[in-house]
Amino acid sequence: MANEPIRLDVSQLREAAPKLRAGDKVLLTGTVYTSRDAAHKRITALLDEGKELPYDLKDAVIYYAGPTPSPEGKPIGSCGPTTSGRMDKYAPRFLDLGLVAMIGKGERSEAVCDAIGRNGAVYFCAVGGCGALAASRIKECEVIAFEDLGCESVKKLYIEDFPVVTCIDCSGGNVFKTGRAEFAQL
Repeated sequence: MANEPIRLDVSQLREAAPKLRAGDKVLLTGTVYTSRDAAHKRITALLDEGKELPYDLKDAVIYYAGPTPSPEGKPIGSCGPTTSGRMDKYAPRFLDLGLVAMIGKGERSEAVCDAIGRNGAVYFCAVGGCGALAASRIKECEVIAFEDLGCESVKKLYIEDFPVVTCIDCSGGNVFKTGRAEFAQL
């Protein structure tokens, strides 16, 4: 695990993802999109119907989050990660369509890990329970789709030095597996 975090712009992720290794700390800057299960279901329906998506999946980053309303003078309320496993049935298709990274919490299915590998993508984890810290790194927030879903609407966020950890890399590294193995040896 690197001592110093790697600073990356979202626009660099397609090139950088194959070099990232499970355990690498990253400070991410750029545009990401919030999306959770209800939004994933609607995006999948749009794909099935051949309709335009709210954002281009190619080289996109999805942050699995449902932010709270923004307090006065702030772009967003608390915005911590949600459990990623709920999006596992959608993630392989999105990755095959060009998604480069996902941010969430918790481990992923083998199908998602396989899709990360074959697509040169990456799965980052943000620390759960730190929604206020995450919000402090979000500089802009705009609802771009499914406003009726409230906190689960799709939002376009601009983040600066957003702290994440590479948890599953495209070379087969997976902190959920290695962490368990290391703990079992204690």
